[in-house]
Amino acid sequence: MTWTILVLILGVALYVFSGMLVKQNAKKTSAITVYLKKAINVVAVLLIAGSVCRLYVPYYLVDVNPGIIQEMVQGMQAKQQEEKNKTVRKYVREHADEMIADAPVLGNESAENTIYVWTAASCGYCRRVHGELERVLADRNDVRVVIKNFSIHGVMSDAPARAMIAAKLQGNDKAAKLVDLIMTREYRPQDKSNDQAKLAAAIEKNIMKFAEEAGLDTKQLKQDMNGEVVSRELANVRDLAEVFEISGTPFLIINEQAFPGAIPASQINAALDK
Repeated sequence: MTWTILVLILGVALYVFSGMLVKQNAKKTSAITVYLKKAINVVAVLLIAGSVCRLYVPYYLVDVNPGIIQEMVQGMQAKQQEEKNKTVRKYVREHADEMIADAPVLGNESAENTIYVWTAASCGYCRRVHGELERVLADRNDVRVVIKNFSIHGVMSDAPARAMIAAKLQGNDKAAKLVDLIMTREYRPQDKSNDQAKLAAAIEKNIMKFAEEAGLDTKQLKQDMNGEVVSRELANVRDLAEVFEISGTPFLIINEQAFPGAIPASQINAALDK
């Protein structure tokens, strides 16, 4: 701001005193003198105009029309989102089979519309989105939801993620039921011990109760939770998070469009019908 004011003062001074800066011939004014004076005036006008703009624009944006800043930010975000969607579309079209192979699927497995959701059972927003997705699935049969279990909260999310993935090895219908039980009921113990090993054991015990209710062989499930398929799927989830620049959950890809955050069923339906 200080430099802008100084440049403004310099511009005014040049314009006012330009005649004094050019030597005048009392009898005859040469063409060079005229052009030099005009050049000084032009420079002065440019300095004045530039300074006034720099002083007025912040005032205009902040005090006169602050809404224009919001419009600019929204436009920039929309452009960034479109670029991201291009990356998403290209990758999903080339790797869809790999993305679905080991992941639990809700709804119609052969549906024409696909929703991928990066989720963590320990995330409250993820549990809310699960309810919104269930609303969508209840109203239509042309959608499948691919659950990409993102184990990002240590023991609080690790066992649930592993169990949901491993459950698919015993049938996707049972896996879908286990997903619903874990995402709608409380599996975390009331007494949250600081001992991570004890906490993990208590969480796994509760998960096994849900697994039994879902009709799963819990002994086989425990074995599969530490198997190759689960490890491969967890690695795939992490790798895709890097590809799509996912920094948190929930994160949805609906028909090749990215939607970060918890969105309602109405927005999900709108994206499916687009």
